[in-house]
Amino acid sequence: MLGIAVYSVMDMLMKRLSIEDGAYAAVLWRSVVGVVLTGAVFVARRRPWPTGPALRLHIWRGLAAGLSVLLFFWGMARVPMAQSVAITFLAPLLAIFLAALTLGERVRRAAVAGSGVATLGVLVIALGEARAAASTQTVLGTIAIFVASILYAASLVLLRRQAQAADPLEVTFFTSLVIGVAMLPAAPWTSAWPTAAQLPAILGAAMLGTVSALLIAWAYARAEAQALATVEYTAFVWAALFGWLAFGERVSGWTVAGALLIVAGCAVAMRGREPLGVAATEAAA
Repeated sequence: MLGIAVYSVMDMLMKRLSIEDGAYAAVLWRSVVGVVLTGAVFVARRRPWPTGPALRLHIWRGLAAGLSVLLFFWGMARVPMAQSVAITFLAPLLAIFLAALTLGERVRRAAVAGSGVATLGVLVIALGEARAAASTQTVLGTIAIFVASILYAASLVLLRRQAQAADPLEVTFFTSLVIGVAMLPAAPWTSAWPTAAQLPAILGAAMLGTVSALLIAWAYARAEAQALATVEYTAFVWAALFGWLAFGERVSGWTVAGALLIVAGCAVAMRGREPLGVAATEAAA
């Protein structure tokens, strides 16, 4: 939960950078600074280079996470923070069942029930947003975030495998490294050098992103994805707060009601330990 809160502060900084200089530049320079920060510690600790299977896992997860982050911040520059995060709530829901299919995790009744309550909260928010007229840019941003949520679900499941094969520092370093290496070739045509005024925000975003990634990777190494994925819902509360403080984004009564349902869903999902088979889960869905 602390990792999600820290990440939400980073979201606020990244939204401002994406508005000012474009999402590609914001993600690229944050990744470059992240490589420097985590790479220095990685080298200082004289950590061995990962084995072939671990390296392939780092690459696949880095590519999925990188494309997800790029689409997310491109969309967030066009959509309010609270609405952006609400759309990404599809990711934890998908991750629960992807984890069951790919990692052999048992889906618990509490996780299914909690996801159902949280989904109702997302629907309430969507109903409230539908009452307001949406511009073309808002629609495009929403679509981008929707696609990002699918990629993020895949990255969450890969993170579970990644966190079991490597420590949080290695996971964080190689994620930033893969994203940076993949994006650098297009930098001359898509990104300008950051200005002096933007450097504090880029450095802050990289540091906050690194701290958040370390906390989340540490957690995923010690608990099942289906339990941790539901905690992602708390990001909505932070997004609503920071969106209002930084950008004057107002939160409607529909949004507040949805947020309460989402938090309730998290509480339900964290209770109980009775496993539920995949077939039964599909029937319940």
